[in-house]
Amino acid sequence: MTPAATELATATNEHLAHISNTLIYSSMAVYTLAFFAYIAEWLFGSRSKVARTAAALTAKEGAARAAAPAVAVRSAGGTAVLERPEVVVRSASGSRDVPDGPGAHGGDQQGDLYGRVAVSLTVLAFLVELGGVVARAASVQRAPWGNMYEFNITFSTVAVGVYLALLALKKNVRWMGLFLATTVLLDLGLAVTVLYTASDQLVPALHSYWLYIHVSTAILCGAIFYVGAVGTLLYLFKDSYENKLVNGGKPGTFATSVMERLPASATLDKFAYRINAAVFPLWTFTIIAGAIWAESAWGRYWGWDPKETWAFITWVAYAGYLHARSTAGWKGRKAAYIALIAFACFLFNYYGINIFVSGKHSYAGV
Repeated sequence: MTPAATELATATNEHLAHISNTLIYSSMAVYTLAFFAYIAEWLFGSRSKVARTAAALTAKEGAARAAAPAVAVRSAGGTAVLERPEVVVRSASGSRDVPDGPGAHGGDQQGDLYGRVAVSLTVLAFLVELGGVVARAASVQRAPWGNMYEFNITFSTVAVGVYLALLALKKNVRWMGLFLATTVLLDLGLAVTVLYTASDQLVPALHSYWLYIHVSTAILCGAIFYVGAVGTLLYLFKDSYENKLVNGGKPGTFATSVMERLPASATLDKFAYRINAAVFPLWTFTIIAGAIWAESAWGRYWGWDPKETWAFITWVAYAGYLHARSTAGWKGRKAAYIALIAFACFLFNYYGINIFVSGKHSYAGV
């Protein structure tokens, strides 16, 4: 290649890197618009259809009381009939028979309109951000996840893609939109400020097809784990709300307005479990693929490097969660706490290990 051609190629790479940065910032602007649209969906959606959970629990309790047999106590002078015993309307943890909420839009046309606008903006932002990731890859002619900045922008793109895929499959997950837009904006804000790294080539150890296999599956797993974590966190809030109603408490107006629009706690619990259970085998493959790559790059499959160790800790935590779900007495809230701890392990493995701990994976940089 002539010097002129080399200079032109370098300029083209820098030009593509600039385009990538522009697209990432543009996606942040569109995500911000989507964020406000999701807020409008929650604020302007009808509140007239709330209190479904309370009504369902009250009706079920009344039916249970009516069906409960009277307790007769025969004494010397006749028969004394006592009041029916107290009935607690609750089955196994997280499995109350209550309906799902109408969603963030509250079940009316105005709120639904804002929600559709929000989803449309999310799709547009996703496409713009995806373009930024592709331009970044073209600027360096490699996979766009060689450092923390690239991992972040790819991770948020995949997380939004998972959300949109669930919507395309007709899954009722639009209630997740506001939480998704918020965290994606935080993720991208961190990426373009603290974690930003200029386009550059990789160190020799990363020049392997395993970069496409191992890191891509890690990104996909993290994005799906994130969706499961949101479902788990909202399950805990909804379960507390339902508990308060069962015990005769009176939640505040704001809590009622939000909680009544979400799916029932049983639905959220099942959603989070299915998400985590579906991705766990892929996370297992990710660790195995990393070990195979480590043998190729460093001559050993496993060396208890900090990132390897925390990847394994994350695997153990999620395995414990799945085991707890199949063990009597560890369903519901107890299992949910384990799921959140497992996701926290994943986050620490990415942010904490890369920033604060030195190891063989430190070459990825920030």
